[in-house]
Amino acid sequence: MFGLSPQVFLLLDALVAIILLIVLITRWRVHPFIALTLAAGFLGITSGMPIEKVVKSFQDGFGGVLGFVGIVLGLGTMLGKMMAESGGADRIARTLIDAFGRERVHWAMMLAAFLTGLPLFFEIGFVLLVPLVFIVARRTGLPLVRIGVPLLAGLSVVHALIPPHPGPLLAIQAFGADIGKTIFYGLIIGLPTAMIAGPIYGKFIARHVPGELTSDMAEQFAQERDSKDLPGFGITLFTVLLPVLLMLIKAFADVTFDEGSTARHWMDFLGNPITALLAALLLSLYTFGTARGFDGKQILKFLDQSLAPTAAIVMIIGAGGGFKQMLVASGVGDAIGHMAVQAHLSPILLAWLVAALIRVATGSATVATITGAGIVAPIVTLVPDVNRELLVLATGAGSVILSHVNDAGFWLVKQYFNMTVAQTFKTWTALETLISVVGIVFIMALATVL
Repeated sequence: MFGLSPQVFLLLDALVAIILLIVLITRWRVHPFIALTLAAGFLGITSGMPIEKVVKSFQDGFGGVLGFVGIVLGLGTMLGKMMAESGGADRIARTLIDAFGRERVHWAMMLAAFLTGLPLFFEIGFVLLVPLVFIVARRTGLPLVRIGVPLLAGLSVVHALIPPHPGPLLAIQAFGADIGKTIFYGLIIGLPTAMIAGPIYGKFIARHVPGELTSDMAEQFAQERDSKDLPGFGITLFTVLLPVLLMLIKAFADVTFDEGSTARHWMDFLGNPITALLAALLLSLYTFGTARGFDGKQILKFLDQSLAPTAAIVMIIGAGGGFKQMLVASGVGDAIGHMAVQAHLSPILLAWLVAALIRVATGSATVATITGAGIVAPIVTLVPDVNRELLVLATGAGSVILSHVNDAGFWLVKQYFNMTVAQTFKTWTALETLISVVGIVFIMALATVL
């Protein structure tokens, strides 16, 4: 068509579909679920796919993603809600703050966010922990930004890199990566990245943008709970980290035991994200529920409330899966894979770059991860020696770069920290970009070793 080779035509067609997706979300304010559905349909029809396969491909992609991620999302959200209602996050933060002391309190905030953020969406973790920033700022007299930036860094890093967060799980599925290894490499890369983008950058930028705690915010959020009402530090930490521990045990079993051994089958079963999160949720019903004095009726109410905010994200993830499947079914993924192989471009760098471009354009880390993984996934078959777990991490790192005015997180941080748009760019946008760039540097360094 138009004298173009089929491969070039498919690439141009995909580019038009992605531009359409971006324009629908950013210019016309179409909901990402509808925008992804329309862009997928456009790509299927214009790429020359048989018309009867267009809807079927989208449907298969939608169901394939939600069959796994939908369950994990529901279980993780319930676990996060139980932790929030019991005061578990509060307990972790207070214990770390007491242990680190006033001068190193910003390191405590980063660690608290890193640990409590594992089962929580970024937005939920932020709203849950931000009162602690106000309490600590008022108690220590330190600038709000010096305490707040490390908290944001801890939450953002786990959201981008470490399962059971939806983005990394979607990428694991797309690339066929091992979940235990992804967690292990994610922790190796995530902790130093959070340190650089959080406490270290936070201490520097707080000299220029201290942030201001308004009396309204102080009154509304800086209410201190009685520490007697909070669960113990040890049991809180064990409950929150149980899914990660079980998934790491699975990775250990896969390396240690023979494929046919009974021990490995059982460890694989227990380390499956669904089983691991279910085990942690069941434990939390006691540790964060009945042990804190909540009755069955209250616990049921918490669990019901937790699922309502996830409806939109579930639909977006499903539609993203449909769009990804359309990229595969139309042959676009193969075309990009062949082009990358011919150009001798590192697949890990390509994954980061594609996710970064989509993130900057759409403002959504989730959309960037899903679409980026869908575009780059076919390279795995063409370059079999590429490390799949590092592809997952590279996509996640790319998906958080340069958050600006088209990202809901940008406005959330601006309002809570009482900053101007320019100050939010200097703090939040710079922090997210640091996470992305430092993350990919560490990932490429690890790739040379592995």
